[in-house]
Amino acid sequence: MKIFSTEHIRNIDRVTIEEEGVSSMELIHRVAEGVVNEILSRWSPSKPTMVFAGAGNNGADALIVAKLLIEAGFNPHVVLINVKGDSLSPDCRACRDELLRLGNVAMTEIVHTSHIPTLTADHLVIDGLFGTGLRNPLEGGYMAMARYINESGATVVSIDVPSGMYGDWNSRILARNVVHADLTVAVQFPRLAFFLSDNAPIVGQWKVVDIGLSRRAIEQTPTKYFFIEKDDVRRVLKRRPDFCSKADFGHALLFTGCYGMMGAAVLAARGALRSGVGKLTVHAPRCGFSVLQTAVPEALYLPDRNENVISDMTPRVNFTAIGVGPGIGTNDATRGALETLIKTIKRPMVFDADALNIISRTPALMDHIAPGSILTPHAGEFDRIFGSQASSETRLLRALEVAHKYKVIIVLKGRYSATVRPDGKIFFNSTGSAAMATAGSGDVLTGIITSLLAQGYKSEIAATAAVYIHGLAGDIAAHVEGEYGSLSGDIAACVGKAIKAIMQV
Repeated sequence: MKIFSTEHIRNIDRVTIEEEGVSSMELIHRVAEGVVNEILSRWSPSKPTMVFAGAGNNGADALIVAKLLIEAGFNPHVVLINVKGDSLSPDCRACRDELLRLGNVAMTEIVHTSHIPTLTADHLVIDGLFGTGLRNPLEGGYMAMARYINESGATVVSIDVPSGMYGDWNSRILARNVVHADLTVAVQFPRLAFFLSDNAPIVGQWKVVDIGLSRRAIEQTPTKYFFIEKDDVRRVLKRRPDFCSKADFGHALLFTGCYGMMGAAVLAARGALRSGVGKLTVHAPRCGFSVLQTAVPEALYLPDRNENVISDMTPRVNFTAIGVGPGIGTNDATRGALETLIKTIKRPMVFDADALNIISRTPALMDHIAPGSILTPHAGEFDRIFGSQASSETRLLRALEVAHKYKVIIVLKGRYSATVRPDGKIFFNSTGSAAMATAGSGDVLTGIITSLLAQGYKSEIAATAAVYIHGLAGDIAAHVEGEYGSLSGDIAACVGKAIKAIMQV
């Protein structure tokens, strides 16, 4: 799914109205119907409800929401902000008149934002004050109104975006001055801002309502932001021919594990094998022999000369992809081995965990990493290498700079893991949940990415598809084990099931 900027969405709206003969009032009604359907699926008409409508088209949406709620048996109190008595847009004025034609509508049309009816924690609030057309942060009475709604403890449903928040980048806003929604019902597309952890307390849960905007305009409008879903991954995964052998699906080499952290090697190996690599070799210290050969008998084991750590990363097998980092530690011998590997191998590799921690101690190694390589940091690992970031937004922007400068792919792990490419495109992942916040989950992902890379997928495809597969495997595991009880071993065990589910039409 494409994710568009606010300006692009505005243009798609315009094309829909001007070229497809759909009126702005028709679009307003479609938005309202989608919002009301979400409300009716969650709350009963007995819920005390207050609708806040601004003077623009977001307010127009809210007024028609109020009309439809009344027709569904609700008794909302409508608060229409009409500063100085003449600030309503033409569509908002038309929607006000349509609502009032119902008769006996509880409406407070206020000309000063300090005159707000009493709101309690029992209320359901429909927030239609400001949409994505907002140009500047809320201030004065509007800021006070947002704070009042938040402090009331009421349940909030925001239309399109929470009032005071921008759809794209939000470095200029203060969270306390923005309406905090429990549910945001976005129009046609999720907004870029929804995928950043900074905004999670503001956006709450989000849903998208399809209002039938021009398909042609959507297809022809370029964007650099995408939300990866099942169909996107199915299109790139290759179906296996009847006549094939393990030689057709690559040979992955994993440098992983040290004394006390051989579990990371097991998890990475299982992730690689469950995602279909033809052959896997695990290079690990000698202490890992019994662990690897017992826990993952399908993998070849290549012992390091050192008993407890990896001291040599010279590839001794014919490989098609290398993954390095899970559980290797950061001792001097391993640091030297990784430095040699980076400076020697000039094809894309996968770097995770302690490999990233080693790079953070010698940032100049980034200059030697082969273009097309994939780095999979969580927020802390990213900041240690590329500098501390004040927010997830600045971190994502920094990742764009890094990916472009070094021609690498950055997988910023999180709720909507972002795969950042050198061409400036960002792919947000739709699968996964809090159940995956467990030790070793990232090791499984490293195995999956390395496996797909070994099978011949390009780095950009391998990273994006692997993140989706990994998240879906976590979802399948959580369905069985629950959010609290899911372990990384469960995720690894479900990787094959995830791929099967993706490939099924």
